[in-house]
Amino acid sequence: MEFIRTHQGHRVGADGLIWGVDSMCAVLGEHGIRIAPSTYYEHINRGPSARMLADAHVIDAIFTLRRERPLMRVLGSRKTWIVLRSNGIDVARCTVERVMREMGWRGASKKKRVRTTIPEPSAERPADLVDRQFYASAPNRLWVADFTYCRTASGWAYTAFVIDVFARKIVGWKVASEMTVNLVTDAINNAIDNRKRCGVVDLTKLVHHSDAGSQYTAIVFGQRLAEEGIAASIGSVGD
Repeated sequence: MEFIRTHQGHRVGADGLIWGVDSMCAVLGEHGIRIAPSTYYEHINRGPSARMLADAHVIDAIFTLRRERPLMRVLGSRKTWIVLRSNGIDVARCTVERVMREMGWRGASKKKRVRTTIPEPSAERPADLVDRQFYASAPNRLWVADFTYCRTASGWAYTAFVIDVFARKIVGWKVASEMTVNLVTDAINNAIDNRKRCGVVDLTKLVHHSDAGSQYTAIVFGQRLAEEGIAASIGSVGD
């Protein structure tokens, strides 16, 4: 059909014959493509089908709702269908799903929550030296470590921090794009360096407490604490 539509009225050469529908249908028939001229004229004169008109009505209704009510832009097909029905538009849910898919309209999806505490079953963990007694009699006696995260324009950002329980103050921290053992190691190194710059040279009375995340139970992290004489403690509740 498209071939005939494209070449209808085309002249071959300056003084050649003009291609007509009947002649093109005859030539196509000789090549095994049988199309009657009446079939072609019926095709081009046919108006939009009932389904096309119904889809256009639904698309227009959804487009209007999404334009006038910004909240509609975050709704998926099921809730959009409910809104349309409540507005008196009798449409099947499968129709709404199909036209939204064809138009590229999608509802907002829930962001996956990042799981930061992932225990390593095979790793040996230090004992819980704190037992949820989070107090200290002096500075540099108990440090509590953890890390958190937030979404940025360029991806997830993870921040590890170390808090001195006595002072209730962050003494070391580090930000990175991945939650690796380097993240928590850099945070403890930052805390150690800050204490040493303040004149603290002996950390052998210090306990470092954290959850049972694989970053904190990693061998390299435990070795770094041991180098400074810091006692490692891993929480036994909620891990």
